[in-house]
Amino acid sequence: MARGGGQGLARVAVVVRAGAAPLWWLGVFAAGIGALAPGLTGRRIGVLAGAALFIVAAAVVAYLRRRRYTALIGSAARAGKHDVLQDRAVAVRNWRRGHRWWLLLSFLAALGSAFAVPAAGGMLLAGCGAGLGLKAAWLGRRERADGVLLWVRVDWLDGRGGRPAGKAVKAYRSTGIAAGDAAPGGARRRTAALV
Repeated sequence: MARGGGQGLARVAVVVRAGAAPLWWLGVFAAGIGALAPGLTGRRIGVLAGAALFIVAAAVVAYLRRRRYTALIGSAARAGKHDVLQDRAVAVRNWRRGHRWWLLLSFLAALGSAFAVPAAGGMLLAGCGAGLGLKAAWLGRRERADGVLLWVRVDWLDGRGGRPAGKAVKAYRSTGIAAGDAAPGGARRRTAALV
């Protein structure tokens, strides 16, 4: 709980987007290394299977729990003046620190799968990263359309700094579009050049 009865708030889109880059790059790296191994199925079948897994993973992750997000967005209450808005870098760091072992295990599993199906595991991992990026972009479009930014209480996120639509999350908070240091969708806010 923050000073003065306010709550610490993290941007929903930032938390969603936090895993996109590491999953994407670990997946690309694992797929590149995995393509060097002939595997049990051969490279051609492995790459084709990986491409299918990439598309399916990106679609599933992008649309997963969208109804829950929509319900939370619809019931978002205005943030109070004592609420503390978490910086983008802090939210990203918390998510990545909380998920570092899962990221490492996923990468090692993707590499290991190359001995059976070359490149497929890495492309699956990259697809998950792409799906998170698509979900964050969808949230950004909702934020722009509604003219608000969406926030979630930090204490409602699980211990790993993720799951902004998990069971513990009761509602979102909203602020004006200029609040915080992240643009709609969770990307870094681009500051206008001084003239």
